[in-house]
Amino acid sequence: MTLKKKLAVSTLAVSMAAATVAGIPLSGKGLAQQLGFTGTASAASISNADVKAKVAKLYNALTDAEKQALLKYQTEAGSISQAKYEAIFKPILDKLKLSGPDVQTSHKLFTSVSSVVYDVYAVDNDFAKLKEIRYNPDNIALLKGIAAKAGIANLTVDDLIDFLLGTGGVEAELRALISSKTTAELLEIVSNPNGQEALLNEAIDKVMDNRIGTDGAATVSQVVYNLGITKADVKKTLTNLNTEITSAKPAAKALATAYIRAFGLGVNPGTGGSGGGGGGGGVVTTPVTNPTATPGIYDVSKLVFIVGDKATLKLVDADVIKAFDALVAANPGKTGLTLTLNLGTVNAKTVEVPLSKVIIEAAKARGIANIAITFNGLTVTIPVGQFSDAVTLTVSTLDDSTITNVSKQKLASSVYDFKVTVGGVVVTVFKQPITIKLPLKNTTDLDKELLSVGKLVYNKLDFQGGVVDGEYIIEPRDTFSTYAVLENKVSFNDISKVQAWAGRQIQVVAAKGAIEGIGDSKFAPKSNVTRAEFAKMLIRALNLENNSAAQTFTDVSSTAWYAPYVAVAAEKGIITGRGNSKFDPSATITRAEMATMISRALKAEKGLTETAPASALNGFKDASKIAASLKEGVAFAASHNLVIGNAGKFNPNDTATRAEAAVIIYRTINFK
Repeated sequence: MTLKKKLAVSTLAVSMAAATVAGIPLSGKGLAQQLGFTGTASAASISNADVKAKVAKLYNALTDAEKQALLKYQTEAGSISQAKYEAIFKPILDKLKLSGPDVQTSHKLFTSVSSVVYDVYAVDNDFAKLKEIRYNPDNIALLKGIAAKAGIANLTVDDLIDFLLGTGGVEAELRALISSKTTAELLEIVSNPNGQEALLNEAIDKVMDNRIGTDGAATVSQVVYNLGITKADVKKTLTNLNTEITSAKPAAKALATAYIRAFGLGVNPGTGGSGGGGGGGGVVTTPVTNPTATPGIYDVSKLVFIVGDKATLKLVDADVIKAFDALVAANPGKTGLTLTLNLGTVNAKTVEVPLSKVIIEAAKARGIANIAITFNGLTVTIPVGQFSDAVTLTVSTLDDSTITNVSKQKLASSVYDFKVTVGGVVVTVFKQPITIKLPLKNTTDLDKELLSVGKLVYNKLDFQGGVVDGEYIIEPRDTFSTYAVLENKVSFNDISKVQAWAGRQIQVVAAKGAIEGIGDSKFAPKSNVTRAEFAKMLIRALNLENNSAAQTFTDVSSTAWYAPYVAVAAEKGIITGRGNSKFDPSATITRAEMATMISRALKAEKGLTETAPASALNGFKDASKIAASLKEGVAFAASHNLVIGNAGKFNPNDTATRAEAAVIIYRTINFK
């Protein structure tokens, strides 16, 4: 295969990887490579009978539930409409610029591959269905046409398979990456969809960067030059597929799990292993039964007992303590450790997780900061240091109507009700926030920047914000209630004059609940911001709420709406008073004060210790007007582009407007 041909194969074939990388390849040679027929015998010399025996072993390892997962994907992917196919593969198709008939052929190729790849009866008739795909005249013509666009002689289905499942393909790179992982790392990847996605992305990167035969001369830039398809296009396509075809990931997981069950990974537990896999000689990774085997993750799925719609975790104190000890031993000298209790998939509406007083005290004695509970994609992380008695977490999944009956905003998650008892008494306010990580769903047509965690309070939603991380949103909560994620679209009718430079920022910050209108769909973008208002904006935006925080300002009433925000800001050193123990909440805030508060807040939240150089202020002609106590804060904000000047000036003593506040809060939310 020529160098240019390999480059073309890389760019085109990886666009189809989502449908086939975890499945059965379309040629006997590819099957032989996938199933471990390498070594002394040539893959090409393996008979169809040998391959069929291996495939049969693979499918015999499937559970009934896994077979149903494959069937669901086969049905869903094999029958997707032309329009849905084009939407999924748009990043690739836009670059290929195929004719209408060729797009239709590529659609048929995808559906036929999807129908056969995950068919548990695909081994019948010596792979006759697979051969039909390989030798279909339309498929051959399509690939030849793409080859011509890339300036190469030819391109075949076998070339695509070589990319996906050959010795230098995506599957081989995945094997190499897997073989470098310890058992603990493998189990983390298996339990974490983001980890699986990262692993696949890494394999794609390696193949698109390095799959160049023996001369090693080509780079991704040459691929881009030939076909204009980038790694970002490929990864976006994979994301589209897994979003639009919801059965794709479960099907891939089912087949991969059966593969491990049938043939093993070829990994040496705890040391990383030696790659390869297949041939039946590898070590099969099984759920953790010994808590010391995987420091940090304790698989407790076998300890979940379901009665009716309620599941209860029944822990053994001694085993949990062993898990604590293993975690500490694996992380000598480290603080802030978290032990994760992985319940797996729990088919119950209510899940109850009791943590005995013995467990709580043992965690604190060993310096374990948090116990995290994860199931069904949801994770709740509990800081245990604040408790001195038994803690029970109860999570109930409620009907969507709980939220849809009170809001027209689009739901982006399930609806969860959270409850914590301490010593048998319900506790709703926590000194240290409990972090919830909610899995998102149905986000294809939603604006992710506008996603916000909504708290149900007296049949109304109070939006709390949250940080979107892939297909999850993370939000620390100092109170518990009923929560769900929604696309919070907030509209104002008076921001047209600032739309160009602040419109989007106002919309996003309002969606997160960090800033509010003044009523009647008005935002008042040119109005000044008070010190109390900005304290709330900042604390809400950075998820720093803590109702147990205390403050001593004599002019801040404990019943004032801004009191809890001022208390947190004061406690964290984000704000200071204006003399005589007064905060002066109704006074307007200056641009320099705003920049300084932002800087202090970010340092407190991110644990930053850097001091910005004075030279960061050189771009401002009026830097001398910045009060000495505020210069470092303004310099930090300026050095991170959180604040910018106007016509070479910063205007430090000008009062900040609501539009300006929204912009700087938006930049703070997106601070990296």
